[in-house]
Amino acid sequence: MKQEVKTENVRETKFIHAFIPLAFLVCSLTYTIRYTNADPHIPIIISGMLAACVAMFSLKYKWDCILEGILNTIKSSMEAAIILLIIGMVVGSWIISGVVPTMIFYGLKIISPGIFLPAALILALIVALATGSSWSTAATVGIALMGVGTGLGIPPQITAGAIISGAYMGDKLSPLSDTTNLAPAMAGSNLFEHIRAMLATTIPSFIITLIIFCAIGMRYAGSDIDTATLNSILGTLQSEFYISPVLFIVPVITITLVVKKVPAIPGLFCGSLIGGAAAMIFQKTSLSEFVTALQKGYVSMSGNPVVDELLTRGGMNSMMWTVSLIICALFFGGVMERAGMLSAIANKILSLAKSTGSLVLATVFTAIASNALAAEQYLSIVITGRIFKDAYAKRNLHPVTLSRVLEDSGTLTSPLFPWNSCGAYMIAALGIAPWIYVPYCFLNLINPVISIIYGYTGFNIKYLNGEQGKKFHFKKVMMAMLNIFHK
Repeated sequence: MKQEVKTENVRETKFIHAFIPLAFLVCSLTYTIRYTNADPHIPIIISGMLAACVAMFSLKYKWDCILEGILNTIKSSMEAAIILLIIGMVVGSWIISGVVPTMIFYGLKIISPGIFLPAALILALIVALATGSSWSTAATVGIALMGVGTGLGIPPQITAGAIISGAYMGDKLSPLSDTTNLAPAMAGSNLFEHIRAMLATTIPSFIITLIIFCAIGMRYAGSDIDTATLNSILGTLQSEFYISPVLFIVPVITITLVVKKVPAIPGLFCGSLIGGAAAMIFQKTSLSEFVTALQKGYVSMSGNPVVDELLTRGGMNSMMWTVSLIICALFFGGVMERAGMLSAIANKILSLAKSTGSLVLATVFTAIASNALAAEQYLSIVITGRIFKDAYAKRNLHPVTLSRVLEDSGTLTSPLFPWNSCGAYMIAALGIAPWIYVPYCFLNLINPVISIIYGYTGFNIKYLNGEQGKKFHFKKVMMAMLNIFHK
């Protein structure tokens, strides 16, 4: 019945139909965030209703058909919402068990401010590469690294940028990652061929990112550490918790479960239960206190304002704002997808692609727009891959070129939008405010630019006839970059 409603008497969706709700969304979000400091939920919902009105009254879609699209889109991300709730439990469990305090304690003892940012970048990369999950990385070592950074006097948005940059590089290159498998599946390329192709854009991006974080770290290396504050934090942690390396067993077991391909929900849930066992054994926590921490989070009342701010967090309740934001964004994305508005935007961009470089540019912009509008990185990869697959084939471009660009843009830009499921997750897991971390996600910002440069210079472009792209010429790359910025 719904399928008949979907296809009967429906008009063709044109760019103007998609532009109306898109322009309203951009304007309303800009006003809300810049002038009112309100949450983005309501502007997104209103934009979704505007898109639904355009679909019903201009394109003649029935509400039942639109609702079906909304529910299907939300359903596709319900696993992510459940994972978010489980992560809230993990955070509460690992704090009350002393795991997070122990990781912060030894981090402050071992790591100096000068090397902290590059160390955080590399550590997040290693964990994400091993687990295939940027989310698990943020929820485990990411939480501890945020605490260490605060203790060393490094702004949280910079620490978050290092963690997100490393986590998404490792996620992108790991054969265990779902997006790393999804991109070649959508483009029609081979998994390991896809990973090899990504190295050409990801390694330069990582080197530049590492240099930047080393340079930022040097600024903090030259500053005097407030030893009194640092010693106060260490002393408070020791007085409030049992601190011991034996507590590292909890995150090691959790990460091992993920590496062994245990699904995220049961794997992370086991991590929260193991944390509960550690809390009862080492911190003498009661069952009632542990259950409360899972639901409402841990509340630190040590009297040390820095420690209390670091450790008062977690619990399922803390994730409700994030889950509701994701649902609002998916409501808007579901209307746009069902009414063909996302495809109309992408086709408009595709019509402007007259060369290989402009085709890659169009692919990158479409993936970024999909992340912003559909609010889900999987939809970004699927929608963009589906739209551009034939266009790449017509230009004799190998599918691995498309799959690489999908990851360079779709995967890496997903955490840059606070209402995207990935952005909302990073904000919730790392305890940071929206937007302020984005300028420091250097790898996520640089990688799409390098991908575009490669498209215009022909470097690392593989063709169906086996021909390889041009050799790398630094001068050509710089000129292409200047031309892009000039335009």
